[in-house]
Amino acid sequence: MSKLNVAVLFGGVSNEHEISLRSAANIIRFMPKDKYNIIPIGITKKGRWLFYPGDVSEIENGNWETNSDCTPAVIIPDPMYRGILKYNDGKFSIEKIDVVYPAVHGKNCEDGILQGVLEMSGIPYVGSSALASATCMDKVLTHLVLEREGIRMAKFCTLLRDDLDRLDSFCEEVEEKLGFPVCVKPACSGSSVGVNKASNAEELKSAVKTAFSHDDKALVEEYIVGRELEVAVMGNSPSDTFTTSVGEILSANEMYDYEAKYVNTESASAIPDDIHENGVSKEIKETALKAYKALGCKGLSRIDFFAAKNGVYLNEINTLPGFTNISMYPKLMDDAGIPASELIDRLIKLCLELHGEI
Repeated sequence: MSKLNVAVLFGGVSNEHEISLRSAANIIRFMPKDKYNIIPIGITKKGRWLFYPGDVSEIENGNWETNSDCTPAVIIPDPMYRGILKYNDGKFSIEKIDVVYPAVHGKNCEDGILQGVLEMSGIPYVGSSALASATCMDKVLTHLVLEREGIRMAKFCTLLRDDLDRLDSFCEEVEEKLGFPVCVKPACSGSSVGVNKASNAEELKSAVKTAFSHDDKALVEEYIVGRELEVAVMGNSPSDTFTTSVGEILSANEMYDYEAKYVNTESASAIPDDIHENGVSKEIKETALKAYKALGCKGLSRIDFFAAKNGVYLNEINTLPGFTNISMYPKLMDDAGIPASELIDRLIKLCLELHGEI
């Protein structure tokens, strides 16, 4: 059987650009080379698409785009070609692509925009549809869908950038509905970028403005004190979708923000045994599967929870979870007996099955 051409997309016009580079490097390293021809395509912070033929280590350290052998290469939206258009030495050429693996994170990458382009192209791609990706990326929409399904989440308020002139009255609304402290987030961002805790109205105003530096919508949630727990989910249909054991984030900071995730080396993760004793693990797994189905997720997701004294809260869903050395999704799958190479192979097969290719 001939190898399949897999385009691995990385980078992107996103505040999670660097995290994508680290995820992509690991995905390329672990992708079974006996089954797949890997075609790395990087997207710069300015939005240029480049075929990158160099060493994977240069992706990880960010030097890939200075490689003199990089050439322009873009996905062709016309489904007749199902490939990429390359430009090299003054000539255009088309290379067929069997699968796209979007090793990308954040806005313009996992929020349905890129997925929409891929759906137009007719090329199968790993992960959820444009609609499901957009819904999960927008934390306000996630709240609205899941709370309608009876899934417990933190109480919340939201403010649009266009309504910034009513910030004072919004702060009063937050204090009345949620009380302090609160957690403030950009509605459409990941990796805890722009997330802050606010303990009073002045801190809330500052945190909302920080959120607006990343998105046009700010989400303010009641501050949940509890253990931060996560499960990895994989599958396309209810009959074949499963969750891993529950993992726990042990943040070095009060909040598991960007600094705690990717800078502070004292943050850690574990797969605890004690949560099985009180039914928390069972509740989290059942809730994760219910949320995965309700939002129309396919292929993979990581679903995050808080286990507080008064119960379990679903925090958010990540449809293209990180694949870095510290990322929980591959760690949890490895604990479930699915090492990285097998995991990537399974995700590609799920993608092909979903698109009727096998």
